[in-house]
This record gives sequence, structure tokens and C-alpha cells, in this order.
Amino acid sequence: MEFTGFPVAAFDFYDDLEVDNTKSFWEAHKGLYDEAVKQPMTALAAALEQEFGTPKIFRPHRDVRFAKDKTPYKTHQGAFVAAGQSMGWYVEIAPRGMRVGGGFYEASGTRLAAVRDAIADDVTGPALKRLLASLEKAGFEIGGEQLKTSPRGYPADHPRIGLLRHKQLVVGKPYGFESFIHSAGLLDHVRADWRALKPLIAWLERAFSAAE
Repeated sequence: MEFTGFPVAAFDFYDDLEVDNTKSFWEAHKGLYDEAVKQPMTALAAALEQEFGTPKIFRPHRDVRFAKDKTPYKTHQGAFVAAGQSMGWYVEIAPRGMRVGGGFYEASGTRLAAVRDAIADDVTGPALKRLLASLEKAGFEIGGEQLKTSPRGYPADHPRIGLLRHKQLVVGKPYGFESFIHSAGLLDHVRADWRALKPLIAWLERAFSAAE
């Protein structure tokens, strides 16, 4: 299936789902979800697969077993290509528009320690800082969960203490409701932005390799 963009109906669907997140609404509009959301996302991911890797299209149902919020359906649709454990590239459609991103969303124990060692290093740390500055200049936003205080073993006045506080490092770019998202041209935008994130993914791969 050739990718031709996401129709306006995809965003209307999620606007309505936010208001009426029920099984009855979903069942009445499942055909619209399949046609306007799932099929275009699958086609977009398939078009990126040869360069970036096998995509995962996330399921629309929420895992509510341990959640206070029991609404059954996600109000967004994402696709992810893994470049390693808990890291890779992402694209998402949601009521507030589209966005792309990349980075790592989970690291613990020796893996997180390896990333922090690389950030603290006087060669690899400044390299990451320059890389992130370049991405910000290109319109990306730097995010991810952070500690409120300095991580154990690092002084509060460390020159890269802001980066050292990160438990996740996610870099994203919002597309909002730009006209190109409704056309085949969206593929070129996602591909270009994912390529721009390759140096970050490569930096993370090198950092995590120290924990293997």
C-alpha cells in the first residue's frame, strides 16, 4: 500500500475519541480508525523500514490493569523502530497533530550508569551537548524524565548536570497540523528528521555498549 498522507478524518476521529472514549464509540467507528489511521500509519512505517528497520505499530488499546484511568483506548497512534533496547525512532498522530522523535525512553542500572559516564566524559559529553544544540537549532525539542536533584556521584555544579539528571533522553519535533501531513510529502519530512536523529542514536548505541 502506497503512503499518501493522513486524512483530516484521522484527527477528527481522535478529537471525538477524547470526548467519548468508550467501547460503543470505538465499535461504531472502527472502520474509520482502520482506514484513516491504521492503514496510513502502516504504509508510512513500511516506507521507512528499508532504511531504519522493522517498525512496530502500537495497539490502540490501553493496558488498564494497574491504571487509575480506565478509559479503554489510546487517544493517539504511534509507530516505533527500535535501534536497540528501549531506544529508536518514533512517529505519532494525535488530536494535537503529528510529531516525530527519537532517543531512549528507559534505562536502568548499568545501562543508565553507562550513559551518565559518557555524558560526564570530557570528550563524549561535550559531543552530545553539541549534537543536541544542533538538533534544537533544527526545530527539535529536548525532553525525557529527569531527576529533581543531582544523580549520586555527580556534583551539582557539573558543567553538564542538566543532561546527567536525565533518566530518559527523548528528542522530538512537532508537525502540528502542517498541510504536508495530508500528503505523500509527509514521508520525506519524517525520513529527513529521522536521519537527523541518527547521530544521537549512534551516540547512545556507543554509550550503552559500555554496559554490555
